[in-house]
Amino acid sequence: MRILRTNYIAMQDQMKDADWNSILYTYGFLQRNEVDAFQNDSKAILQYLMFDKDNDASLINNITRSRENAKAVQDHITKEMWHALNGFYLLIREDGIEEQVRNGDPVSSLDALVKHGQFLYGTVDITMARGEAYNFLNIGRFIERLIIVSTVLNSKLVELSFNLQEANESDLRYLLYTFSGYELYLKSSHALLEPGLVIRQILYEQNFVHSIVYSLLRIERYFKRLFDESIPESYEHVEYLIGKALTHLKYNACNVDDAQSVIKLLNEIRADLFEITDAFNKHYFGYN
Repeated sequence: MRILRTNYIAMQDQMKDADWNSILYTYGFLQRNEVDAFQNDSKAILQYLMFDKDNDASLINNITRSRENAKAVQDHITKEMWHALNGFYLLIREDGIEEQVRNGDPVSSLDALVKHGQFLYGTVDITMARGEAYNFLNIGRFIERLIIVSTVLNSKLVELSFNLQEANESDLRYLLYTFSGYELYLKSSHALLEPGLVIRQILYEQNFVHSIVYSLLRIERYFKRLFDESIPESYEHVEYLIGKALTHLKYNACNVDDAQSVIKLLNEIRADLFEITDAFNKHYFGYN
């Protein structure tokens, strides 16, 4: 939702390099001619990405699936979490939310949805017992965040034709806005927006909650809490894979000023992440 909000505002500001291509290819299932057909109609694009039930990756479909999954495991979550998630589901189905996107101010609808998403995260944090279910929820949350951050960063580098030196101040500022990282950057970098420093924050800054390293460390943290409930062999296998991903990130000779080097690292991290999720499916959820 934050990605959609930031990109919509960038389009309204008529940023030179702003478009919907990378977002549509990532969160949609359209052919090139279909993307081109409504490239300049931001509201129609938001309608497709948020409310189109034929788009498997749409926001409404993801919230609906989350609600169905939660309903199936209500014995393992709190009633407060269920009510918050059900409220999220009811909110996105409200006629006023879709109408605002179609004919009014889409930012108002996106703000309402972002606010409720944050409310849901807070409800989980203050009501869930710190047991197995809570740990799995958080592992899934940070795996999802890793996928989103790496995908968005990769897409931005593609938009820049793999040339970070082509990035202007607006490109970098809106990239940081997407991850709520602009204020932290200003505090640590004296307001000079430099491509390499922005990339370094997104990859390596441990105090930045949307950085790659932060999410990997949180996956490691919550996984360690599963030790007592795990079969030793299964635990050791997944622990090794998480450690391998962290090693790739920490000790990879990535040149943050070179887009190709950054993309190479992102591809390695994503490959490691898919190995981790496959291992969870096999060793913890019984999927082959």
